[in-house]
Amino acid sequence: MKKIEIYEPAMCCSTGVCGPSIDPELLRMSFVMNNLKKVNIDAERFNLTSEPSMFVENETVNSLLAKEGLEALPATFIDGELICKGAYPTNSQFSKWTGLTEEELLQKPKVRISLK
Repeated sequence: MKKIEIYEPAMCCSTGVCGPSIDPELLRMSFVMNNLKKVNIDAERFNLTSEPSMFVENETVNSLLAKEGLEALPATFIDGELICKGAYPTNSQFSKWTGLTEEELLQKPKVRISLK
């Protein structure tokens, strides 16, 4: 099974729903990453604000930032190999890497409310 890691720029949250406006790209990434985890794919996001040590510990990320600066983020790694930088992977790329359909990747969580 592949391990997917995404190193993201500094931001207040990873969901895209904080602040004055919703960032649809961050919201998409939240859905994708949650759906990958649901099928036991090892997928993690690291935010520069909340997990700076991860950026220091990963020599490739550290070197990438030293050479290209924050413009290189987000940076996506699969099994430790840099696959994509400067933008989030597309749904098509995630589908190719994981074997999931784009519909499975974007499936919204089901919320059940019990009224008594």
